[in-house]
Amino acid sequence: MTESRKHEPEVAYEDIERARERLTDETVVKRTPIERSTSLEELVDAEVYLKMEHLQWTGSFKTRGAYNRISQAVADGADEFVAASAGNHAQGVALAATNCGADSTIVMPRHAPQAKIDATRSYGATVELVGQDFQEAMAYAKEYAADNDVEFVHAYDDPAIVAGQGTLGIEMHEDLPEVDTVIVPIGGGGLISGISTALDHLSPETRVVGVQATGAETVHESLDKGVPVTLDEVDTIADGIATGGISELTLGLIEAHVDEVVTVSDSQIARAILLLLERAKQVVEGAAAASVAALLGDDLDVAGETVMPLLCGGNLDMTMLQTVLIHALTGRGQILRLRVKIDDMPGKMTELSGIIAHHGANIQTVRHDRAVESLNVGEAYLVFQIETSGIEHAAAIIDSIEAEGYDVEDVNRE
Repeated sequence: MTESRKHEPEVAYEDIERARERLTDETVVKRTPIERSTSLEELVDAEVYLKMEHLQWTGSFKTRGAYNRISQAVADGADEFVAASAGNHAQGVALAATNCGADSTIVMPRHAPQAKIDATRSYGATVELVGQDFQEAMAYAKEYAADNDVEFVHAYDDPAIVAGQGTLGIEMHEDLPEVDTVIVPIGGGGLISGISTALDHLSPETRVVGVQATGAETVHESLDKGVPVTLDEVDTIADGIATGGISELTLGLIEAHVDEVVTVSDSQIARAILLLLERAKQVVEGAAAASVAALLGDDLDVAGETVMPLLCGGNLDMTMLQTVLIHALTGRGQILRLRVKIDDMPGKMTELSGIIAHHGANIQTVRHDRAVESLNVGEAYLVFQIETSGIEHAAAIIDSIEAEGYDVEDVNRE
């Protein structure tokens, strides 16, 4: 990314090759497929191949790095490990430790999705819920490791972890040697550090693009300042990349091997989750959808290229899925909220409901508001939440209500 290298990379391609030699047990790490997406191709004028790492055991790439790290430590005599994680690293460490015959304790933020907590326990780990965010969980896990003399497994600031994640880069190159651009989500940077190191060796002409959530962005400032920048708090639906900072190790590797970094908003991520669900029939978490959000965004030009967005994880909490769907459907006009001013007399709700029904739309809820200061005596608002087929359908409903002489406000567009 820059001509001056302030950090000397600590992971080489040979480290990634050795990691791959360790990842031979397909019950721990399996080769995940790629799938061409003609739906995405129509939107971006490029050939698009999705790397389906969300189909990995534990639902994410994290087992690659965790197993590489833990298997080496167990061979050296370690038998107990502790890690901090919002969910995916937790499951990777739990599975790797159990597979290697070791114990693991995972420290997770108190707000971690219940599905990820339950899954981590199912892989054999003891789970402790500490702190409001990843940074607080991390501080506690490090203290636990020191107090109990056990091995601490960092989510990204560890050469063995980075090398393990880099095996995915080898696999992506073997899947599609002619790929022009790969798009990789960035949290702490371990994943993109490993992948970019592998691809820089195997295919230097391949462009590696990193993507961060706007509410957890740290890479640009870290590169500008030459040191890792840590946020006091993060705000994104993509909890898998909500680390709030990268490390000296990953900063050096990003600086050396990554070509470009872009950011995406939560609204873009939500749209990508819904698009992947509808068109690719794939359920992915926010961190994974970030790569597709970047593909669809304005900051990245891939026209005429062969592109591989990485779907890095599929551990989407069902409550978050509901939130994302409501947000995305609202943005597409498929959930419409209308506030209609009426003369407060019998029959008005029936009349308006009939207009909506005439358009084949379904009313989900309706609220009758009289206690609004701006209303005159004898006036009221009816507030409808309506299911529609999209923006054109919604506009037709509004036009019909206005044609009957009503004042209508689209509450979602205020």
